[in-house]
This record gives sequence, C-alpha cells and structure tokens, in this order.
Amino acid sequence: MPINKSGRTGPAASRRKSVRSQLPIDQIIHGECISAIKALPEGLVDLVFADPPYNLQLEGELRRPNNTIVDAVDDSWDQFTSFADYDRFTLEWLSAAQRVLKPNGAIWVIGSYHNIFRVGSILQDLGFWIMNDVIWRKTNPMPNFRGKRLTNAHETLIWAKKSRDQKSYTFNYDAMKALNENLQMRSDWNLPICSGGERLKNKTGSKAHPTQKPESLLHRVLLSTTNAGDVVLDPFFGTGTTGAVAKKLGRHFIGIERNESYIDHASKRIAAVTRLDNETLTVSRPKRSEPRVPFGTLVERGLLTPGTVLSSAGRKRHHAKIRADGTLVCADATGSIHSVGAHVQGLDACNGWTFWHFESKGNLIPIDLLRQQIRAELV
Repeated sequence: MPINKSGRTGPAASRRKSVRSQLPIDQIIHGECISAIKALPEGLVDLVFADPPYNLQLEGELRRPNNTIVDAVDDSWDQFTSFADYDRFTLEWLSAAQRVLKPNGAIWVIGSYHNIFRVGSILQDLGFWIMNDVIWRKTNPMPNFRGKRLTNAHETLIWAKKSRDQKSYTFNYDAMKALNENLQMRSDWNLPICSGGERLKNKTGSKAHPTQKPESLLHRVLLSTTNAGDVVLDPFFGTGTTGAVAKKLGRHFIGIERNESYIDHASKRIAAVTRLDNETLTVSRPKRSEPRVPFGTLVERGLLTPGTVLSSAGRKRHHAKIRADGTLVCADATGSIHSVGAHVQGLDACNGWTFWHFESKGNLIPIDLLRQQIRAELV
C-alpha cells in the first residue's frame, strides 16, 4: 500500500501518489506558459499562483532626481502592442489554468493598476468566483521620482475559486488567525518588497528579476489556501519564489518559465531550500473540520481495553471503568465519557476527552491523545 511522507497509509495517500505520477511535480518547464499549461492533464492542480506581465506601457527612461536611471520593468515579456492584445493573452492563459484546476481548486493573481482590473474582469467572464481581493501594502515602496502622481505603494491580489457553484475550497482560517496573533487575518497585508539578501542578483550585481516577489507574500498565500502535499502551479515562475516557499512548506510546485536565466536562478535557489518537518508543517485547524472519532473506537481498536479504570487529573480524583460497549460506569452512574464526567463533578456538561485520563508508565495521559492518533490515520 502506498505510504505518504508522514508515514501513513490509506486512500488519501494513494490518490496523492496517483496525481503526482501524472504531473511534472517539483519541476520547472522551460517554455511558453499557454502551450505548457495546455500540455498538462486536466483537473489535477490544487492552486494556481500567477504573477503575469503587468503591461506597464513605460515610455522612455525613468530617472531619479540625481539623473541616474531607474532599473524599471522594460523587459520584452512585459510588452504588448495594445490592450486588446493583452486581453487575448490573459483570456488564453486563464482558460488554460482553469482547465487544469481540480473541482475544488482556486487561483491567485497579483498585479498593479496597469492590469489587475482587466485580469479581474476576464476572471469573472470565465466563471471564476472571486473570494477576496487583497491589498499588498508595501512598507518600503519605490518612490515616484517624477513627482507627478501618488507613490505606487501597493499591489492587488485576487483570490478566486474555480467556479461559483464550487462546494468546497481550501481556506485555513485558523492558521491565518494564529499567524495574526489570534485576530482574523485582514485583506490588507503590510509586507516589505523583496530586498536585501533575499533579492537575487546576477553576475554584474544587478537584480536577477525586476519583479521578484518576497517570500513572506507567498508564505501567506500558500499557508492560507493549500495543504501540505498540494500541487501549486505557477505559470510565470520567474526566479522561483513560489517554488522555494512551496518546498519549504511541504507543498509541490510546477513552474513554467521561458527565460533560461531565470530558470537557472530558480533551480539553484530551490535546491538550497530545506523542507520543514511534518510536525512543524501542521497548522491550526477548527475542531469541526477534524474526523469524528467515537470513544468506542478506542475500545474496538484495543487502545483501551474493557475494565480499564480512567481517572481525572485533578486533586479530587474521580474514577470510572470502561465497559465493552464504550460506556463508562462509576459508583452510581453509567453513560458516555461526557455524561459520567459531568455526573462525578456535579456539572451539567463535561468534555470527557480532556477530563478522563489513562495511566501509562506511572503517568496520567488524557484519552484525547488516543483520539488524535486515530484521526491522524484518517487524514
């Protein structure tokens, strides 16, 4: 039976292995994005993260007040003959991306005012359903050197599920809340632009890529809307920020990039990343999302045997014996772990999973630890 990376066996692990065998997992495809996406099998990608050309329409050199030239985005991949040409390109790659997404898949697209509104309109025309737009507020933006307009201090990300009628999608709400000091994560993210040691440089000391995104941005995207083992497609891979963060967080990536220099930088960068261990990758989840495990399952599985005496952990020690049907019996009551726990304390309700303990090597262990062991096997 197939074994996944956490050492567990089962149908979920089998499905993941089947998906990985059909996709160029953890590889960078050298080629043009539309044809490369079309060559992928349908419906196997969990998430698309796209940082497409912005179509900045720059006119001439951009200079600082001291007359030095700004290293702006003037690469050929960002140049289109017209808005109509850009729209055709956007429609084609988005259509291809929608095809490869799983039925419960989603997409993130990042852009500036030059293109994000056009992208958003085409997303909606294709049937994607927008969940949020996120404002990435740059804490250290590049100033507006000409002084003729406001400093462009933010970019916009659109998060959309594959279709309006889609019943499920991944959103790790509790993990994002934990990341934000137990407050709901807002849709405005204050993060610095890529700079310092994170910024990749070429042999001449110049930026290896003009629009390299910070890993902190991708950390939020992937932590919030994917799970460990998921497959993330980045059709505009650049120097591999998506791949580097995906590897670190235990996700799989597929990168598409036509610039060989970018691929070289990305390959070296990702090779240097160490994947976090499984325990570290576990994120906060709501209790309601976890598989239900009746107390009787612990008895059936032999993790606790009938006749075992359970105890409370407090100073006023309470005891109850496990019966073969998974109920408890004490001096003057029988019932579930919850009802008997409430009875011995004289309370209306009790969480029996945390109240009752079993003894192991002289220590009292909460029975909830055994429930979590079974839940781990069901994932």
